[in-house]
Amino acid sequence: MNKSPERNTFQRDNYIKRCEEDGKEISQAYLDMWDNFRKQDELNEQDLAWCENNMEYDLRSTVWICDKVKSDEVYAQNLYAAMCNNDFQRNDMMPILKDQRWSCSWRSAGGIIADMREEGDYIDWYCSGIRNNPSEEEIAAFTDEQMAFYKKLQAYVGESFVTDEIRNDLKQLGWIVIEDNEDDGL
Repeated sequence: MNKSPERNTFQRDNYIKRCEEDGKEISQAYLDMWDNFRKQDELNEQDLAWCENNMEYDLRSTVWICDKVKSDEVYAQNLYAAMCNNDFQRNDMMPILKDQRWSCSWRSAGGIIADMREEGDYIDWYCSGIRNNPSEEEIAAFTDEQMAFYKKLQAYVGESFVTDEIRNDLKQLGWIVIEDNEDDGL
């Protein structure tokens, strides 16, 4: 199963950096908390019950979808966005009859993508669907590098949006997006 060596390091490492910059003592209890998170993740990954009807497990342990996430940042971001604010269900009789669903937080979604890519942490993807739209004047002043980055960002989608490609790949993986057709009271 794919895993990023940097997973669960962003907050810990920045805490250490802030303490060093401010001349404050580093709390061993805080560092232990992050070590315990990593240990709990490792225990979960070895637990067969955790793997069952768990989209994170299926995503991180399926070579073809991990390869897509590694080779295409836009695809990776689109998968991250799809995991945010959505419920998923294994496309199988018992999970459907029991209405068993899988969902995750935005931070967890970012961490799953980092694990699939085997690099980085949740923060590399967190809130990546939220963007500031520059003015025409700002765009005209972009360097070639900035323009290339801007064009890539245009293919990013907002959190909770599910592209057709992601929907189809998840279906191939055995998962469906739950479409809640609740009346918004309008």
